[in-house]
Amino acid sequence: MSPNRDDLPERARAYWRANLRLIAVLLSIWAAVSYGAGIVFVEQLNRLSIGGLPLGFWVAQQGSIYVFVVLVLIYALRMQQLDRKHGFEE
Repeated sequence: MSPNRDDLPERARAYWRANLRLIAVLLSIWAAVSYGAGIVFVEQLNRLSIGGLPLGFWVAQQGSIYVFVVLVLIYALRMQQLDRKHGFEE
């Protein structure tokens, strides 16, 4: 049986709202980088090169993965702060 939404303390709801907001922001950044740099702006990026490869190709193949790893690190660090702020730290 799942708990009633009204039974959750305000602190838990605030924590969950902050968590969802953080996830939405980070996923939006990742989507913008993956789609924008890898597809929409590929022609402009291909005017530059890294290691002999066009930048647009590099971003589509490697860059979006690096951005994702950085976003995961940011999420973990920010969640530690949110845990402490809302009293849910381990």
